[in-house]
Amino acid sequence: MKTPQSHEHPKGQLADTSRRSFLKTSLGGALFLSTVSVTAGLSGCATAPAGRISAVGSRMNASYQFQFLSKDDIALFEALLPAMFAGALPEEPNQRQFAIAATIERIDQGIAKFGPPNQKELRKLFDLLNFAPTRVTLARVWSDWPSVSTREADAFLNRWRSSRIGLLNNGYIALSKISNVAFYGYENHWHLSGYPGPPAWMVDSLPQFHNV
Repeated sequence: MKTPQSHEHPKGQLADTSRRSFLKTSLGGALFLSTVSVTAGLSGCATAPAGRISAVGSRMNASYQFQFLSKDDIALFEALLPAMFAGALPEEPNQRQFAIAATIERIDQGIAKFGPPNQKELRKLFDLLNFAPTRVTLARVWSDWPSVSTREADAFLNRWRSSRIGLLNNGYIALSKISNVAFYGYENHWHLSGYPGPPAWMVDSLPQFHNV
C-alpha cells in the first residue's frame, strides 16, 4: 500500500474506472448500502457537495469549488491519505498539508467526470464511512474522521483490504483506486511510481499534453 511499486499504472486505473463499477456487491450488499445512504442523509450527514470552501486551515484552494465531495468526505480523505501515502508525502508540514489538500481536490475532479452509476455507488460508500453507527460496526473506527490518527486509519485500510467480506474488500479497492489515480496520476508525482512521463515526441506532437 505504501510503496508505489504495489500500485497499478495510474493511466490504466483511470481508464478502468471510467468503464467499470467501483463496488461489485451482492444484491444484499447493494440494498444495505442504499439503506445506509438514506439513513445517513436523514441523520444529518453532510452529503451535499462542499462547494467553494477554504477548509482545514486554508489548506484547500479557496478558488476551487467541490462538485461531489461533501465536507464529511473531505474529512474522511484527510484522515486516509496520510496512511495511504505515508512514504510518498513531503515531510515538511506545510508541503505535506498542501499535497493532501490538492489530492483531495483532484479526487473530486475525477469523480465529477464519472457517470451517475459510479457516483451513486461512491456516495453510498462514503455515507457508510461517515455515518457513525456503520463507521463503528463495519470500519471499527470509533472516533469521527478528524480525530482519527494515521495509525488508526492504516489499521482500518488493512482490515478492509484483507477482509473476506466482499462489500468491505471492494470498498477498500474503490478508495484505493480513486486516491492512487489522484496522487500518482499527478505529473509532479509520476517519479514516485517510476513512470517517466509521456515520450518527448508525443508531448511535442500532441498539444493537449501542455494543457493538462
